[in-house]
Amino acid sequence: MTSIANSYSENRKFDNAAIALNPLTKGEYENCTFTGCDLSNADLSGFRFADCLFNGCNLSMAMLKKTSFQNVAFTGCKMLGLNFGDCNIFNISFRFNNCMLDHSSFYQLKIKKTTFTNSRMLETDLSECDLTASVFDNCDLSRAQFDHTILEKADFRTAFGYSIDPENNRIRKAKFSLSGVGGLLGKYDIELE
Repeated sequence: MTSIANSYSENRKFDNAAIALNPLTKGEYENCTFTGCDLSNADLSGFRFADCLFNGCNLSMAMLKKTSFQNVAFTGCKMLGLNFGDCNIFNISFRFNNCMLDHSSFYQLKIKKTTFTNSRMLETDLSECDLTASVFDNCDLSRAQFDHTILEKADFRTAFGYSIDPENNRIRKAKFSLSGVGGLLGKYDIELE
């Protein structure tokens, strides 16, 4: 029985035209940049991305079984319906800027100090996630699910649309704006003016 060795790429730049000619092969990608790549519905299972940048890419509905993201930045990416809970959790770390993460799931991930900036996270599942000291800067969290989520020291001061039950989530020392306090009181059916 022969085994096929995984590929290794370092310091390379990939764009959609290059990927159309030579699709990404399962392997390790270190310090690589992916620009404008359409990876929607791609099977990225078992891939390892370390210190990589995804810029303007579409990763919607990609399969992420045992995919490794270590210090990966996503900027201007469309990432609908991704299940980050399937990823390899060893050293998992990423940051999101200007991304669409609607219907994605971070269920049970321990991703402390993760930064989400100018991102849309409609109906995103953050249940049982450890988001200690994470930042949600100008993010739309409408209908996002927070259930037994650790949000201690998290920053929601510029986030909006969220509904977080303080009795069902750990929010000690989390930061909220006065205008966003309604998102903490929703279950009480009270009116704020």
